[in-house]
Amino acid sequence: MTMENIDNRIDIKSMTIDELEELLVSMGDKKFRGKQIFSWLHEKLVVSFDDMTNLSKPLREKLEEKCRITALKAETVQVSKIDGTSKFLFELYDGNLIESVLMKYHHGNSVCISSQVGCRMGCRFCASTLDGCVRNLTPSEMLDQIYTIQKISGERVDNVVVMGSGEPMDNFDNIIRFLSLLNSEQGLNISARNITVSTCGIVPKIIELADKKLQITLAISLHAPNDELRKTMMPIANKYSIEEIMEACRYYLKQTNRRISFEYSLVKDVNDTEECAQQLISLVKGMNCHINLIPVNPIKERDYRQSEQKAIYAFKNKLEKNGINVTIRREMGSDIDGACGQLRRRHAAKSEGETDENLCND
Repeated sequence: MTMENIDNRIDIKSMTIDELEELLVSMGDKKFRGKQIFSWLHEKLVVSFDDMTNLSKPLREKLEEKCRITALKAETVQVSKIDGTSKFLFELYDGNLIESVLMKYHHGNSVCISSQVGCRMGCRFCASTLDGCVRNLTPSEMLDQIYTIQKISGERVDNVVVMGSGEPMDNFDNIIRFLSLLNSEQGLNISARNITVSTCGIVPKIIELADKKLQITLAISLHAPNDELRKTMMPIANKYSIEEIMEACRYYLKQTNRRISFEYSLVKDVNDTEECAQQLISLVKGMNCHINLIPVNPIKERDYRQSEQKAIYAFKNKLEKNGINVTIRREMGSDIDGACGQLRRRHAAKSEGETDENLCND
């Protein structure tokens, strides 16, 4: 894992307690200071060494010289007038922009975060992939999306979904470290069972994740019930077949005993037919899983359109009648930039003098 940035200082917020303790000893200080610093960063959520008041001034100065604290800048915040959903556009230290979303439910607050700047997977229904992948996010940059949202909103985050811009399994090592830090009892201590990580189906990484036996929820971005159709929607389907993905999912279930979620974006006249529903039933029947139907967010750069309500409910009902656990994702923040990557692209277009009409069809 890279824990340095352009000024060569250590990315201290991406470090574990053990690593912090080693760092402090190497600096000639006491080992227990490592836990104190970890608590300041991940529990009290400070972004300045000066705020670490139980550390001596000379130590704070040494830390400032040797380390940096990742602190995202909220460039734009959109708040839905319909349901209070908030969408954040954060600026990173290098000027890159990423998006996160805060969704308020009766059972608690959920935050959807990004794992990369952009994405290289090329899924046709996703705006975040239109300009490719710029770079991976560090563990601290993923954490700080949650921390900053918690500070801005003044409310605790209960659930985390890694389903924003980027392919988490394409940033595997940083994701694993991020999960460990987020789950730490000395930090926010968000239960693994309250964390969902998505993937478009990078099979070797699903297996590797399974072997770690984490109690997170794995969400597979499936979106089609057969390889032929999936290849037209998701380039990753040219590398890994649905059968390979399903085999990896069965292995994941065996290793973790955790129910798998299959994400299925419904696109009008593409994958919302009765035949597709029947194929999907055949694919998952008997598996401990849940199907999450997502009415697709239209984006101007793609020709996909949202399925009609009648087709959405017909699809859902067919699955239910065959004993499949299925829900339709509740549309939240429909009056703000909904699809992954839309807010980032809108901001970039405005910076270049383009109009909204040239960018989005939302």
